[in-house]
Amino acid sequence: MTQEQKVRCALGLGSNVGDTRAYLHKAIRLLGETPGISVTQTSSAYRTPPWGPVPQDDYRNMCITIETRLAPRELLDQCLDIERQIGRVRDIRWGPRIIDIDVLIYGLKKVDEDGLSIPHPRMGERAFVLVPLAEIWPDAPIGNGLTAKEALQSCPDQDGVVKISD
Repeated sequence: MTQEQKVRCALGLGSNVGDTRAYLHKAIRLLGETPGISVTQTSSAYRTPPWGPVPQDDYRNMCITIETRLAPRELLDQCLDIERQIGRVRDIRWGPRIIDIDVLIYGLKKVDEDGLSIPHPRMGERAFVLVPLAEIWPDAPIGNGLTAKEALQSCPDQDGVVKISD
């Protein structure tokens, strides 16, 4: 259900298979071409170690902010559709991926539905999300009473998040 008012949102993007730079840029382009979504800011790209139990290559991660009139579930559906268009196959949880697009923040809204939790429940513990998010939206409300910048002050594993200059 599309809304009248635009909502400021944050999305996290990641890739660690193939031409990661091209996949991220294609995802951002496709998001910007989606009716009801305007890309407003793009963070730098960061090389980050993989997270989870599956051995794999480092990731290229970034965050973007958007303004959208789409409802939270519609936004998620558009993100999943763009992942499929780029070639994402969901086979191994926390495994390597061509592209991953996560809805991190949807204004001040809290959503807890099957397959959709907003704000993203673990972003406050993940430097690979907080570093690029704080770069473009330091006062982003991450859902635990903290902003992205505040959460980053106590977030572990920041040393592994390295800005990519290309």
